[in-house]
Amino acid sequence: MKQKISQWSRVTVSAGCFVACMMGAASMAQPTFGNPSPTAGSSTSQKANAAADAAAYKEVDYVNKGKKGPALVVIPGDVKSSNAGFMQKFGPNNIADFGELELSNANFNVLERSNLGNLLQEVSLAYNMGDVASARKSMQIGRLKTTQWIVKFDILKAEQIAENKKGFDGRAIGGLLSVFGGLGAAGSIAGSVQTQDTTGVWLVGMRYKIMDAITTEQVAQGYKELKMEVGATATSVLGVSEGAKGGVGLDTMVQRLVQTAVWEIDSKYK
Repeated sequence: MKQKISQWSRVTVSAGCFVACMMGAASMAQPTFGNPSPTAGSSTSQKANAAADAAAYKEVDYVNKGKKGPALVVIPGDVKSSNAGFMQKFGPNNIADFGELELSNANFNVLERSNLGNLLQEVSLAYNMGDVASARKSMQIGRLKTTQWIVKFDILKAEQIAENKKGFDGRAIGGLLSVFGGLGAAGSIAGSVQTQDTTGVWLVGMRYKIMDAITTEQVAQGYKELKMEVGATATSVLGVSEGAKGGVGLDTMVQRLVQTAVWEIDSKYK
């Protein structure tokens, strides 16, 4: 009798361990979310989601992320593009936020700008002007004492360099078929056909600069440039239409440029 009770206890304990392990695994799983869109699962939804997946954020496997990088501060850079739309959407702080994120992912010791408070403006001015005395004075305050690098990212270019359009308007052919061919139905069908494809390509360029926190001298710099394509297509036949538009947005393009720059900083200068 005691042996049966012992066997039953072991089974109960094993079952309890299995349930606990399963619950632990479930609690550690990545969160998932539903899609309340009324078009979820449709062909339009699948195409739109495929385009969004291609543009979604992807982590970069930085080659030296196993090695701790020097302590640094990312200061707001300059946006030197003359494109009004880009200037309205982006400021130096947006780009510096991306810089802090990616440098942290690459295992650099990043002192976030939010921790500097009012000192941030003083630090930025000192390094942008190359004022060694002011820089040294700033670096003697609090956590800044351990800072080795000052890093900034500048947008030097954001311009649309090409646009191509192609389309078909069937109204002229439809009219000819109806008048000369006596093909009224065929003319109506041909006349209803409308197609339009448009593609635009942008070039966005970013410079990164690394400065010595004590001397303000430039340690390294580099320039990266990426293409951004935006396109749209539309087709209509007998009142039935289909269209799509998309591409990588400016937010994503800036983040990819920062990732490309940080990859080079991590691989060359750490």
